[in-house]
Amino acid sequence: MEEKNGNVKYAVSFKDQLTIRGMIIGAAGAVILTMSSMYVALKLGALPWPIIFVALVSMFFLKFFKNSNINEINVTHTAMSAGAMTAGGLAFTIPGIYMLDKNAQVNFLQLFFVVLGGVTLGLIFTALIRKYFVVTKKLPYPMGQAAAETLIIGDEGGEKSKTLFSSLGIAGLFTFLRDGIPAVSGKTIIPATLMNKTMLSFGSLGGIWLSPMLVSIGYIIGPLAIGVWFLGAIFGDFGILIGAVSTGLLSPELAAGIKSSLGIGLMVGTGLGIIFKGILPKAREIFGPLFSRQAISGGVISLRWAPLVMVLLAVLFTTVCGMGLIPSIVTILGVWLATAMSAQVVGQSGINPMEVFGIIILLAAKAVSSIGQTEAFFVAAVVAIACGLVGDVMNDFKSGYILKSDPKAQWIAEGIGGLIGAGVSVGSFYLLITAYGPSAFGPEGMFAAPQAGAVAAMVGGIPHVPSFIAGLAAGCILYVVNFPVMTLGLGVYLPFYLSLTAFAGGGLRFILEKAVPAWTKRGSALIISSGLLGGEAVMGVIIAICQAAAGLASL
Repeated sequence: MEEKNGNVKYAVSFKDQLTIRGMIIGAAGAVILTMSSMYVALKLGALPWPIIFVALVSMFFLKFFKNSNINEINVTHTAMSAGAMTAGGLAFTIPGIYMLDKNAQVNFLQLFFVVLGGVTLGLIFTALIRKYFVVTKKLPYPMGQAAAETLIIGDEGGEKSKTLFSSLGIAGLFTFLRDGIPAVSGKTIIPATLMNKTMLSFGSLGGIWLSPMLVSIGYIIGPLAIGVWFLGAIFGDFGILIGAVSTGLLSPELAAGIKSSLGIGLMVGTGLGIIFKGILPKAREIFGPLFSRQAISGGVISLRWAPLVMVLLAVLFTTVCGMGLIPSIVTILGVWLATAMSAQVVGQSGINPMEVFGIIILLAAKAVSSIGQTEAFFVAAVVAIACGLVGDVMNDFKSGYILKSDPKAQWIAEGIGGLIGAGVSVGSFYLLITAYGPSAFGPEGMFAAPQAGAVAAMVGGIPHVPSFIAGLAAGCILYVVNFPVMTLGLGVYLPFYLSLTAFAGGGLRFILEKAVPAWTKRGSALIISSGLLGGEAVMGVIIAICQAAAGLASL
């Protein structure tokens, strides 16, 4: 796709990409995925990326129409996936309110405006930063790449299609044996993780996750970024948790606090670096559409209305949600920082720790105001929902950039799916509260909601402030000098078994490119990686829908 001075060439017209039939299919899918994602995010504390699943579903239904095209399919699946991430942002934060206070009262209108605010801010900031991350920086966005590869090869057919869907089927079967059988029968056929008992004794989640998807993400991202990611994991676990504890320098509790605080600090510092180095110097280009009729370069819709909407949201947050004026302003400005971090993390790693971004802005709001406990969770929820939506949209934009889809059509579709997700996610959440009561949330309840538990734990503050400040300064400086520090911070913060699994994928790519360069240049390994990634993602969503259906049927 050509994208220069606002001149863009698309494969088909706008009206042939954003169609009524596509939006009907997308809306129906968004309802189903939002409900299932809410249940699974609360139950399992995990949310599989839906992008490959919805791409295949959209392709299946639209292929019934002879005049459908790959861009219509791409725009349709953009609408279908948005609700899942909206539900995730809510599920990863709000249940923490009831973990701390079983008698807390949150009315439907308050929560709806919190979710709607997160969706709206996510849409605004995604439209503003799309070109910088997708076109200018050309971040890999492995999930978006895999979705585009799936649609292209599936549309063309031939040997590549056989390779793609064979690897997709193998990964899907593996995931069913690993996750599906235990969910139905309680019997373990293939363990999800292989853990190291010695590392566990030091508080390190050392081991490896048997995940074709994460190995494939590591392969797509490449050895350099994955090497830096794993370097962070080595430092965080072997340096801080194991090294400092085994030598008696730190207690296990203090070491864990330093590790998490340093990792968060590195990611926040990277976010500041992104803003200082990448966004502010291009402020006129990026934010000009907020104050003029000019559409954002690349065809995204003009956002002259956005400042007024942000003011309205500040009023709603302050009055209806009771957050107060200062925390409301901090939340809206914080979404700017957090969405930039989310776009970078998802683009480089395929992982979106949306609740972490919510925690960061929550702590900032608490630092400058006397915000109440419930309202502090509202801040985290707005940010997490916005970041969840951003992760989804940016993957979709990457897919659209490869397929030459109109980003305006994609953005409108994402808005439709996000707004549907806002209503359905809040309704689903209240349905579960009505059925099971507030005591259902927490480690001992029916819905463990571990991310929300982490948010609840952080309401009291950062575990080790000096480490956070050191990480923040280092992250900002290293980003400015072009060091891939975001993945370093991710490695420090995330459990070791996730980092090792991704590193295996990056290492495999390094070996294959050295051993069989001709084969890798033909793209066969990338096709297999896309298939393996897609297979686990698709089966993960299918298992999630089945579990949600069974759980909701029991209400």
